[in-house]
Amino acid sequence: MQEDFGPNFITLTDDDGNDIELEYVDALEHNGRTYMAFFPAVEDEAEDEEDYGLVILKSVTEDDEEFLSTLDSDEELNEVYDLFMEQILADEEENS
Repeated sequence: MQEDFGPNFITLTDDDGNDIELEYVDALEHNGRTYMAFFPAVEDEAEDEEDYGLVILKSVTEDDEEFLSTLDSDEELNEVYDLFMEQILADEEENS
């Protein structure tokens, strides 16, 4: 992700109608699916972003409409999380 343009934020609405603001980190393709990684947006500057985990969602298309969905299993989540961590670490090594 290029930092030249600043962070990208999206707002999602959960099933209960609550808005959740997320900061886009990266995306990857795996097994024919697109996965996106986000960090929850921190409203209070005093809060440490490292206290929040990586949020991973997948792109799903239903009735020609694309939306983000949670992953189907812990196994899928662990596999995609490991791929994101490899990608993030590789990007950090390139930039150092």
